[in-house]
Amino acid sequence: MAESISSTQPSRLAGMFRALQYRNYRLFFAGQSVSLIGTWMQQVAMSWLVYRLTDSVFLLGMVSFANQIPSFVLGPFAGVISDRFNRHRVLLVTQFLLLLQASILAFLVLTDAITITHILLLGAFAGIVNAFDMSARQSLVIQLVDKREDVSNAIALNSSMFNMARLVGPSVAGALIAAVGEGVCFLINALSYLAVLGSLFLLRLPTFIKATEKENVFQSLGEGFSYAFGFAPIRTILLLIASLSLFGMPFSVLMPVFARDVLHGDASTLGLLMGASGVGALCAALYLAARKTVVGLGKVIVDAAVLFGVGLICFSFSQTLVISLVCIFFTGLGMILQMASSNTLLQTIVDDDKRGRVMSFYSMAFMGMAPIGSLLAGWAAEKYGVHYTLMTCGIIGLLTILPFALMLPKLRAMVQPIYQRLGILPEIATGLRSSTQLTTPPRQEKV
Repeated sequence: MAESISSTQPSRLAGMFRALQYRNYRLFFAGQSVSLIGTWMQQVAMSWLVYRLTDSVFLLGMVSFANQIPSFVLGPFAGVISDRFNRHRVLLVTQFLLLLQASILAFLVLTDAITITHILLLGAFAGIVNAFDMSARQSLVIQLVDKREDVSNAIALNSSMFNMARLVGPSVAGALIAAVGEGVCFLINALSYLAVLGSLFLLRLPTFIKATEKENVFQSLGEGFSYAFGFAPIRTILLLIASLSLFGMPFSVLMPVFARDVLHGDASTLGLLMGASGVGALCAALYLAARKTVVGLGKVIVDAAVLFGVGLICFSFSQTLVISLVCIFFTGLGMILQMASSNTLLQTIVDDDKRGRVMSFYSMAFMGMAPIGSLLAGWAAEKYGVHYTLMTCGIIGLLTILPFALMLPKLRAMVQPIYQRLGILPEIATGLRSSTQLTTPPRQEKV
């Protein structure tokens, strides 16, 4: 018995990281892991810098708005570009431009020449670049793994990578800001882009063959829109992500206010809060990576939304650091469980030739609605206080999951034939092959 248990542990661990067996994905994972630590360091440093310079909660929301609103406006067009052009080359260009933006930001901060105008303009530039980067990056992942059944694991590992960086980056940034200021964080982020550029140059991908396009950009965009919003499972997931991004995600924008004015801390306190949220998010991503199937992710989304809403409401009432860290841990856990599960479902049911456009709508819902929410949260926190604003966000987060929960049985029935056609679930594929011999319909699995 002991030998049996010990032999299953390595297999489970190997299953959790099975997407890393592919060379291209390993390179991509390594480069992104380094770069994302720098990205999180810059995000924390930016929030602290803006609040230090302006003492304005509204301007915190405005900076986030300037950085993320381009994803809402340009996201659909970025999806068309991702479907029509070489995604690998698109990423090389976007990553170089982001390196340039971070370098300029570091120079301005280190020379004490930075102003709020510079921050808004550079944030808007990064937002424009990110609109194209996110769509291409989300669509490229599926090309880096050879087996379709490992796509869900690759997506979950992406979330693990993102949230490991979210754990490390803010903690390091908090210590560096307290010791030497924000400029060093921006410089480290600029240097981190060299890692992802190096990994992209080393990828071995099939020669890209550009398809002959008979439709113009707007026709292609219309086709993608009709496909995404004409199919209830895709439409419902996109709307759910949009609502979470609009009313839930802005809690991170208010973290500097909570750290300084509620907990009476400094940049290190902000780093601890962001780190605790990152630990929760990392646990969620590792849980998803350990799952062997997409079956049951619909219920995971519902449970995660409840966890996120309750965690945020409890966090809004907290007055001490320890309680705040516990509450924000569960908030981060619920948020990433919901986001990553939704991403996985989308990636597994979407047609390959429309993947870029659908993932651009995902980016539009995820990143595009967040700036509007950040602007509203900044205004509400300044007018009504950070406690009531966070509590309201948590309550709305709980309410928005109700329609999805009620529709879940119908959505399962709609998605089931797609999984059968793709054969991404062994038990379903086996049932499909023998379906001609069945006298009763096969048992439906939960999505």
